[in-house]
Amino acid sequence: MTAELTIGRLAEAAGVNVETIRYYQRRGLLDEPVKPLGGHRRYPAEQVKRLHFIKRAQTLGFTLSEVGGLLRLDEGRTCAETRALAARKLALIEQKIADLAAMQKVLAGLVQQCDAGDGGANCPIIDVLTQD
Repeated sequence: MTAELTIGRLAEAAGVNVETIRYYQRRGLLDEPVKPLGGHRRYPAEQVKRLHFIKRAQTLGFTLSEVGGLLRLDEGRTCAETRALAARKLALIEQKIADLAAMQKVLAGLVQQCDAGDGGANCPIIDVLTQD
């Protein structure tokens, strides 16, 4: 027989909040066990692994909707589809990095202009932001 945990013990073992577990249940990412009459719901210990999966996927930038898709793919053992989803996420992250690098370059230039200025009435940053 597999070990079972209360929701509090499950949350503790997975390093999440009880409300996080309830939210994942509402989102369909985690099953909610039947509550026995006069008792507490008991979660299979394997749910700790599922919660870790969800949190790791979020850390890699996957939305909860995408995590749900990954969980369904895991159940079907479809590596090619999982790889395609990960490749799309990677491309999105790479684009965001490029966008952030461009933003960093522009802001660094504006800060340099401020540093080089005489502290007069016209702020180079404000001037750029108010241009049409």
